[in-house]
Amino acid sequence: MIAASSGSSFFLIIIVAFAVLWLVVVRPQKRRQSQQQQMVSELRVGDEVLTAGGIYGTISRVDDDQITVEIAPKTEVRVARRAIAGVTSEPDPAEERESEEPQDDDGERWQSAFDEQGSEAGDTSTEEKRG
Repeated sequence: MIAASSGSSFFLIIIVAFAVLWLVVVRPQKRRQSQQQQMVSELRVGDEVLTAGGIYGTISRVDDDQITVEIAPKTEVRVARRAIAGVTSEPDPAEERESEEPQDDDGERWQSAFDEQGSEAGDTSTEEKRG
């Protein structure tokens, strides 16, 4: 009788282990797979995409199983529809502005030594030194 109860408890542990494995591994993987399939089916001309190979581009033509992606002006590549890893989002205009103006740690805009605006009033140009 003791052997029968230990066998059923072992069977119960195996069932619980498979249930946990399904919840942790299989279910999220299926969800990601369905999201990927939905994203690939909704691709349109003009979308900015990232391929599985790490190439960014803009979709210029959509066929059944192939997508033509423009990766540079007048440079297009054909990729399999399933090779599209994701659709990239447009950067926020505020983020673009921040990236255009380099700043140092104090938040002040730095100037290059070659900027004409960066020269101080006390500096003399090379032509003034010659003459």
